[in-house]
Amino acid sequence: MKLAEALSLRKDLEKRISKLKDRLENVARIQVGDEPSENPEELMSELDHCLEQQERLIFSINATNMKVSEDGKTMTKLLAERDVLNKRISILRNTFEHASGSANRYYEVRTVSTIDVKPLRQKLDKYSQQYRLLDMQIQALNFANDLIE
Repeated sequence: MKLAEALSLRKDLEKRISKLKDRLENVARIQVGDEPSENPEELMSELDHCLEQQERLIFSINATNMKVSEDGKTMTKLLAERDVLNKRISILRNTFEHASGSANRYYEVRTVSTIDVKPLRQKLDKYSQQYRLLDMQIQALNFANDLIE
């Protein structure tokens, strides 16, 4: 199985576990005299199975991410770089919106920006391009490498 397939499976499992949680909550308490719409024990059993499967999958993905590398960087390092870039972009985008005035157009008090928005926009564009390139590199590795089981 490729790493990309395992990541897709993990995502599907997360959705399934979330739905099972909701279904369990719905049958955990019912009105006196009513029957639960589903058997809570069966739901618990299915949840246990999914959680065990998820644990094995997460372990395999993490083990793979520590072994897969490109240009001397493990997948784990690349993922950390991407996460930090994403956070940096989010903060700069928010700052840009506030500095350019687009975030607070309805105030009656006059405001002035303390940040030159043109270099900030250029920096934001540079980081966004780095993010896209790094994300494509990660995706390529996901499809090129087998999951360590």
